[in-house]
Amino acid sequence: MTSFLTQLILIGGLTSAGVYLLLERSLIRMLLGILLISNAVNLLIITASGPSGNPPVRDHISNSSENNADPLAQAMILTAIVITMGVAAFVLALAYRSYRLTTVEEVSDDPEDTRVSRLTGEEAAALDRDKPRFDPKRDTDEPDELDALPGAEGSR
Repeated sequence: MTSFLTQLILIGGLTSAGVYLLLERSLIRMLLGILLISNAVNLLIITASGPSGNPPVRDHISNSSENNADPLAQAMILTAIVITMGVAAFVLALAYRSYRLTTVEEVSDDPEDTRVSRLTGEEAAALDRDKPRFDPKRDTDEPDELDALPGAEGSR
């Protein structure tokens, strides 16, 4: 009983630290938060899978136990580790690209989102009604004001 309680306290601590880091503005801290939460979930799956037992291979006995270990939990954790590493690589690529574009590693508030969130219901409806619709004939590959590349205005 004490070992399960210790594991559950460790899982809770990892999860809470991961959520705290995930709510930060720095992309690297967000990545560390995702990694901590995924490790906590992996530990939870191992804890919930039950006691250890014989390997899930026919005619193999390791500790003279009467029950076999559940192979599903091990397969789920291996899959979760691979997915977590893929997400970590993606977040690292986003952080690198963000740093190269803005030389800042923190996620900042978007001023346009802040302005739109302060609109009243009637102003938002009027803004949506007056918004120009997408015209595929007008879209070109030429740089315009919506491009995210710095210095695109001077290259025309």
